[in-house]
Order: sequence, then structure tokens, then C-alpha cells
Amino acid sequence: MSISKEAKLKEINAVCKNTLMETLEITISDFGDDYLIAKMPVNSRVYQPDGVLHGGATAALAESVGSFASHLFSNLEEVFVRGTEITANHLKSVTEGYVFAKATFLHKGRTTQLIDIHVTDDQDNLISVCRLSTISLPRKK
Repeated sequence: MSISKEAKLKEINAVCKNTLMETLEITISDFGDDYLIAKMPVNSRVYQPDGVLHGGATAALAESVGSFASHLFSNLEEVFVRGTEITANHLKSVTEGYVFAKATFLHKGRTTQLIDIHVTDDQDNLISVCRLSTISLPRKK
């Protein structure tokens, strides 16, 4: 029996309890065959001192959505996934609302994955462009 998308989203978000994702209020909101989307509220919890979205919070959002994409599309009974490198180019400031991160695969190999992550605001303006490399390592049996 296949699990519904709604049930899978609930399951994914439940594992974020007591993590950085919960602290930053990051939630996975949608996924498909080749993408995963998360959102994060922009408020004083994620500001830098001058009242705009902190680039580190944006990078945490990007790494979270990219890592979850790798997890979602991997056989976690056989491998565990770890991020190896992230880059972030911040293009525009945000002071309120939500930011949305959409992760898509540029490369989905058995061992390494390269994920492109675009972060946008409520008006679909491009805020940041990020790339995440992940590695799938065999679980010890």
C-alpha cells in the first residue's frame, strides 16, 4: 500500500522535532518526482542585526530542503545521506512573509548527488541561488 502525499509530508515534518528546522520553523510543503519544496517564515528569529533575513538562515533552509530531497529519493535502509558542500549566492533582501526553497536534482547518482536550490519570496522574486552536494554512504550491517 502506497502512502499518500499528505501522510508523507506529515511524516517528514514530524522528524524535525527538536532540530534546527523546528527552531527556524522550516516545514516541507510539497514534493514531486524530481523536486522538494520547503518554506520558512521571515521574522525577527531569522534576522541579521539590521532587520533583514540572515544569509545563514537562508543557507540552513537550502541545506535542509536539499538534504531532505536526497533522503526522500534514497533507500535509507541501505544508505545514510550527508551534505558535503553548500554554496549560496544571496541576491535580494527580505524583511517579512515567507521564503520558499525548491530543490531539484542536477545529478542523482548512487553515491553523490548535486542539488540546485532556488529560494524565492512571497512574490516569487529570486532571493538566493544555492547548490548542495550530498553523499550516500552504506549503512553498516
